Amino acid sequence: MKKRYDCVVCGSCVVDILVRPVPLDEPIGGGKLVRTEPIELTTGGIVSNAGVAMARLGMNIAAFTWTGDDIWAPIIRDKFAAEGLDTSAMSARAGLATSTTAVLIDAAGERSFMHCVGATKQMDRAAYLDKLDLFAQSRMMLLGYYPLMPNLLNDLPQVLAAIRDTGCMTALDAAGDGGDMQPLDQILPHLDIYVPSHNEAEHQTGESDPQRIINRYREAGAPGLLGVKLGADGALLSPAANQFIEIAAVTPPGPVIDTTGAGDCFYGGLLTGLMRNMPLHDAGRLAAATGACCVTGLGATAGLRDLPATCHLAGLP
Repeated sequence: MKKRYDCVVCGSCVVDILVRPVPLDEPIGGGKLVRTEPIELTTGGIVSNAGVAMARLGMNIAAFTWTGDDIWAPIIRDKFAAEGLDTSAMSARAGLATSTTAVLIDAAGERSFMHCVGATKQMDRAAYLDKLDLFAQSRMMLLGYYPLMPNLLNDLPQVLAAIRDTGCMTALDAAGDGGDMQPLDQILPHLDIYVPSHNEAEHQTGESDPQRIINRYREAGAPGLLGVKLGADGALLSPAANQFIEIAAVTPPGPVIDTTGAGDCFYGGLLTGLMRNMPLHDAGRLAAATGACCVTGLGATAGLRDLPATCHLAGLP
């Protein structure tokens, strides 16, 4: 059956307030004036970062998330509409705040975050089960960031199982320290794709070696594509037990301005490659190139490029 959407991106959507440059190696202190470049507003969170990345790469994306009913919500809707994301499944929740983050960025592009989780924290099992018709119309879903969604966390195995039953593949992303192996060990059997960052994966498993990390996930029953994002060292992907594919990092096509969202954009590039039926190594290269483009702009989406330009950077035809 032909699907209406390539991917429904679910969960975290944020208004990001970008402040640069801010020295991160020393306390700001009370009463101190830090002179910065013009402060900018953009969108962040996985729905924006991975969703816009996939849309720029030519995929048909729907956003499923909640905002508040405050002044920040139209910023997210307008951004998504401008990028071609379907916003019909988004909901503004009365009396709640939209998720917002002040992103403090130093001169080298490293960043710290001051985050209000907001309305997305309230998303729960019922919110997802009420949208099964949406998932049935999509080839794939990507959900993030699950450790920051306490009302959904313990119900994720049942929610993901129900989504897979509609014929929609499931992918998941973490955040922060990644949480723990419980309840991740109950979630993994219901995932088609799981590729956390190395820091997240190390905290979850207690392992530092990427192959051992992936083996821990397999031991918990993960059936599908697994991987570990390794930042400047690329990534390690595993399509099946005891199979590993190393993905080299791609050199950014310009100076590194801001590393915010690079992992989300990597994920967006990877899913795009897979949905375009690329061999896994090529999909990984597209992912690495998408992440490399991300870091050349302020915020997670300003540096993203279209499919031909990103494939060229990745060395793909």
